[in-house]
Amino acid sequence: MDALKNFDGAYWRDLFDSRVGKTTWPYGSGVWSKKEWVLPEIHPDDIVSAFEGNSNLFWAERFGKHLVGMNDLWVKHCGISHTGSFKDLGMTVLVSQVNRLRKLNRYPLVAVGCASTGDTSAALSAYCASADIPSIVFLPANKISMAQLVQPIANGAFVLSIDTDFDGCMKLIREVTSELPIYLANSLNSLRLEGQKTAAIEILQQFDWEVPDWVIIPGGNLGNIYALYKGFKMCQELGLVDRIPRLVCAQAANANPLYLHFKSGWGTDFKPVNATTTLASAIQIGDPVSIDRAVYALQKSNGIVEEATEEELMDAMAKADSTGMFICPHTGVALAALIKLRKSGVIGPSDRTVVVSTAHGLKFSQSKIDYHSKAIPEMASRFANPPVEVKADFGSVMDVLRNYLRDKPPK
Repeated sequence: MDALKNFDGAYWRDLFDSRVGKTTWPYGSGVWSKKEWVLPEIHPDDIVSAFEGNSNLFWAERFGKHLVGMNDLWVKHCGISHTGSFKDLGMTVLVSQVNRLRKLNRYPLVAVGCASTGDTSAALSAYCASADIPSIVFLPANKISMAQLVQPIANGAFVLSIDTDFDGCMKLIREVTSELPIYLANSLNSLRLEGQKTAAIEILQQFDWEVPDWVIIPGGNLGNIYALYKGFKMCQELGLVDRIPRLVCAQAANANPLYLHFKSGWGTDFKPVNATTTLASAIQIGDPVSIDRAVYALQKSNGIVEEATEEELMDAMAKADSTGMFICPHTGVALAALIKLRKSGVIGPSDRTVVVSTAHGLKFSQSKIDYHSKAIPEMASRFANPPVEVKADFGSVMDVLRNYLRDKPPK
């Protein structure tokens, strides 16, 4: 930080802005355009990048105005990335550093490994494949979507489907990497967070360096909460902005250890939970490895934690999709948290609020199919929109369309 402070905030703003959208290697990446703040000493030839980042900051005008009574609601679509999730932001940094270490021949690194609920393994396998580095993935059996499972398989990773949950996979990978020359790629590794923090810097850039009031983030293993806090805090300390936003961590009620810890008043002892099945499968984590860093970030940002039930998160996802988005269930958790905080008056109607969308909705198409076909047990699916079966003749089609249009007068 002392070295970075040799340059003022205006210098950094101008430098970062000058690199957006450029093809000059590696600065066209949303991560590596902030190289001096991420991994300054790595040589560009060692960087493994898919020009990740620079993701859409979407003005959720219709959802905001008509569904939650807000005029300044934004969704940061981090899932519009190389592997369809925000995990690319951190993985480009970690795999680049492994690429560098392997070239130095000082360390016997034969592979990179991770435990994953889906997106981490997709990012790790893609970046390792690009750099010709073997990747090893521990996945909980039958607990991730088929789209998430096929990504590491297609990228050539060595995939172990293990009869446990994510927390069990995490325990095993930590034990394995302590015995074998396999580099651990989970967010315990600070290199991941160095990349993920650039999402915060990017949000500020996209608002012309104006600070939003709130940023809402789905939370599972909780590294992303701290990463975004770090990005905002660095911008404040280095003079790019004069304050940081309040952070909200949104958890699924079926995997809510941080929420329970928050509701206890940040009691002295954090208690893990046994996470039960949630459609927001990527955050189905009961013993998050970044708990201490997440609590620190929330306390320093005057942040809060909210939860969402399965019905709340799926309804929120369906409502968002009906306004033109196509989000993942985890973003549904964040939007459900937003709805609750608006109803309670914690977030005001004019507060500039950013919801971080962590993955592409196409990764979770089965959950959407089940919702709209009302196939999820004990869920009303109030906003389901199933297709209408109709005979293949003009009269039948006209009857169906007249019934549909009768309640929809032209505007």
